[in-house]
Amino acid sequence: MFFMMGISNGRKELEHRQTVICDVCGRYGRYQVFMTYMVLSVFFIPLFKWNKRYYAQMSCCDTVYELDPEIGAAIAHGENVDIEARHLHRLNQENQTYRYKRCEHCGYETSEDFEYCPKCGNRL
Repeated sequence: MFFMMGISNGRKELEHRQTVICDVCGRYGRYQVFMTYMVLSVFFIPLFKWNKRYYAQMSCCDTVYELDPEIGAAIAHGENVDIEARHLHRLNQENQTYRYKRCEHCGYETSEDFEYCPKCGNRL
């Protein structure tokens, strides 16, 4: 008799709806909350999960924050919790910058690297 077992990483998207103004880019966005974990599987059946970590990613500029474990666990259990700034710890602060260009003629804002405004055609 032999056993097939393995250890792997897992990721689970959590249901959470909260719209906020992003501290990084200044636009409206929502938190996309997910959990990562390690899992022990026997015959492809997950038996034991450990090293659970909770993250929130902004939908507007993809900034990733690590959530406090208590808040993440509450969201995982289906509780209606509001995420506050004190619950978030931003990851990759030094590498992540958000740039946007604003047209001086029409006021259109874009994060793309355009030389000309896609709305009015003037040079950015």
